[in-house]
Amino acid sequence: MEFEVQENQGNNSIQGIINLQPQVNQVNQVQSQQQEIQIKQTDIQVSSTLEESVAVTLLRDLRQIGVKLRCVLVPTMSTDNARELRNWDLWGPLVFCLMLALTLSLSGNNDDGPGIFATIFVLIWVGSFVVTLNAQLLGGKVSFFQSVCVLGYCVFPINLGALFTLFFQFFYLKMFLVIGCFLWSTYSAVGFMKLLIPEQKRILALYPVILFYLFLSWFALIV
Repeated sequence: MEFEVQENQGNNSIQGIINLQPQVNQVNQVQSQQQEIQIKQTDIQVSSTLEESVAVTLLRDLRQIGVKLRCVLVPTMSTDNARELRNWDLWGPLVFCLMLALTLSLSGNNDDGPGIFATIFVLIWVGSFVVTLNAQLLGGKVSFFQSVCVLGYCVFPINLGALFTLFFQFFYLKMFLVIGCFLWSTYSAVGFMKLLIPEQKRILALYPVILFYLFLSWFALIV
């Protein structure tokens, strides 16, 4: 009697496995179809990017720069802003670096212009590298290019301050504008960077960020 019961249970389990086999096959087919669709979509995106004109490419890059710049100008630290800034590019930081270097070189004497331009250009890129390396050594979950992208875009408010100093010669007005732009840049960069740094090490990671923008702002004030 016990043998018959065990035999029935064995038959039921075998029958259950047989019944589940078509469902497993269907799941595997669905997964393979989804993978094929994703591969085709990727191929379509790559081919469309390669086939587009230079003007379309430039417009797309400018649109992406505008989106990231909006995240800096309005630093709400929302999920959308963080996602946009993680999608890094170096075109925006390069443009704003050249703008600041050119503006400050025009503010100084004609003889000092090339030296000021070279100093600001090197300072921004070397400073971004040092700040990023410090954040990574402290355990920050940020890639090198993401950090450089964020730091470069957050230079834009200091660009505005440097442009204003070209037209306003009153020192205290210039100082007020530069301080405001420094706080703006620092708040935007720190708000993003602190999300990627362990809480117990945030002060050590964010202190160089503040020094980085402080020196750029001081340079914009005295030149």
